[in-house]
Amino acid sequence: IDRWSRTTAILRLLNPKRPNMREPFRSSCPLASTLDIVGDKWSLLIVRDMLLDQKRTFKEFSSSPERIAPGILSSRLKRLEANQLISKRKLPGNRKENIYLLSEMGLALASTMVELILWGDSNLRKRHPEMHSVEESGMRSDKTAAIEVLKVQYRQMVASLIA
Repeated sequence: IDRWSRTTAILRLLNPKRPNMREPFRSSCPLASTLDIVGDKWSLLIVRDMLLDQKRTFKEFSSSPERIAPGILSSRLKRLEANQLISKRKLPGNRKENIYLLSEMGLALASTMVELILWGDSNLRKRHPEMHSVEESGMRSDKTAAIEVLKVQYRQMVASLIA
């Protein structure tokens, strides 16, 4: 037995619920598993930029006000792609630049995004009065309609890009 096999066998004995150490999930809890994929500081901001601002290139993501470092951005885009929340492709007219698009699974985060935005608006406004208001968006008055509008607008943008 080589050193790697011996180490793997020992790790399996110590943690029998995770025999495959490359598996991205640390538990069987749905919330913990979701957070394993999108629970870091940057992933939901990338999804936000895609969904709300229809950003799709590395350069556009880099220009977000939060100023994500290029290495971290690259890592998060790869993780989101590996977990099928986004896809990477080339535009028909521009074979040099990669664009990133939300998959249907990524687009399904729209309702979660709206809920987090509304929670932040309701609970953090006193501590952060400069925060953008959601009142003009219609999110608070009709969440379901706002979520559907976001999804429809995103799908229309994708269809116009790929057509």
